[in-house]
Amino acid sequence: MDNFDVVVIGAGPGGYVAAIRAAQLGMQTAIIDKEWLGGVCLNVGCIPSKALLKNAEVAHTLRERGKDFGFTIENLQLDYAAAVKRSRQVSDRLTRGIGFLMKKNNIPVIMGTARFTARDTVVVTDKQGQEREIKARNFIVATGSQPVAIPGVTVDGQKVISFRDAILQERLPASVVIIGAGAIGLEFATIWSSYGVQVTLVEMLPRIAPLEDEEISIELQKSFSKRGIKIMTDTRVMSVEKNPTGVLVKVAGKDGEVVLEAEQALMAIGFKPNSLNLGLEEIGVELTDRKHIKVDERMSTSVPGIWAVGDVTGKLLLAHVASTQGILCAEAIGGKETKPIDYTMVPRATYSQPQVASFGYTEAQARNMGKTIKVGKFPFQPNGKALGLGDYAGFVKLMIDESTNKILGAHLIGPEVSELLPELTLAQQNDLPVSAVAGNIHAHPTLSEAIMEAAESAEGHAIHI
Repeated sequence: MDNFDVVVIGAGPGGYVAAIRAAQLGMQTAIIDKEWLGGVCLNVGCIPSKALLKNAEVAHTLRERGKDFGFTIENLQLDYAAAVKRSRQVSDRLTRGIGFLMKKNNIPVIMGTARFTARDTVVVTDKQGQEREIKARNFIVATGSQPVAIPGVTVDGQKVISFRDAILQERLPASVVIIGAGAIGLEFATIWSSYGVQVTLVEMLPRIAPLEDEEISIELQKSFSKRGIKIMTDTRVMSVEKNPTGVLVKVAGKDGEVVLEAEQALMAIGFKPNSLNLGLEEIGVELTDRKHIKVDERMSTSVPGIWAVGDVTGKLLLAHVASTQGILCAEAIGGKETKPIDYTMVPRATYSQPQVASFGYTEAQARNMGKTIKVGKFPFQPNGKALGLGDYAGFVKLMIDESTNKILGAHLIGPEVSELLPELTLAQQNDLPVSAVAGNIHAHPTLSEAIMEAAESAEGHAIHI
């Protein structure tokens, strides 16, 4: 029987970060995972998908934009399997790095499935069925989430696939229906369309990227349509049937019912927490109606000594949120003063082409709150760096509280906009007025100048538009 100060269940971005911080604070720490270090993000999620997106960017340039850059390639051959293999190498390199960090911080890694038998005890069962009892003063549950499917639709990994299947498969479908136009659907639409796959994107809500500012959705749909992606919004999937050549997806929208035929269908409609079969309810841990673990601002559950971070809490299903929660949780256990996370102001990014990045309130949300706002906006088209890159669709949009001149939100679409958020979130977190961003000298030529110009626009004196 093993005894620890802290045991983390789940080795994804929330879990392994929590374990490292707990060890740094001098607590004897162990981590448990049933499959791999790094979790979904590093193994079959955000990291390998970014490698595939880079390959897709190159493929799109070679296929569609050779004349723009002055080259011609005859008999172009694109090896998608090689792209997938490169993505696996990127993933493997990072997961090996997590293993190194565990050793460096003297954190034992225990592989197996954990289940609580008491508030201070879990039993871990490995793949051979061997059981090991682990005791700890504190447990951090960081078990993540898993994709959900439309009721009645079976994901078989061949014709109806999840994001995990899509990440790992080395063949390209000739055609695909993507069900759901959130981040996963948008990113795979970008990847597959770059290789010439016929992509149909089906979204139940009125617009793609439905959680973003409405102007972002409009701009993104315009760019996707130019890439040949068929978009069906306000459209509900009624059924998905398999046939010898692929799938038949029956949808109902503004024009009535239509049957879409494709080689594959990607299910990208959302996630559910991995909170069941852990013994949590048996020891009194309170769950929400949707089976997320209820936590307070310190990540503590209803049972003292049981904590939770990441997707399983249902707060905001993003890797960097999980990591932030993990650090906060470890510091709370260690008796450090902690600051609650403002989930509204957390940065968000979708790595489609063009990229989308945002934080804070949309224009509609700000106005519905009764805020008197001013909007600063600047397009990438006049930006010298964007023009040089040949990637100048999109804009920067800032929402400013007119009474305080503080940033309420930012909404960006365009080249590498995910890299432009930190300046804005830092300003927001430190209560800097938008004039501070406008007055900050930005190197020229850079994409970040669009941030400065949008801030100047909010101040009423944009220079280049």
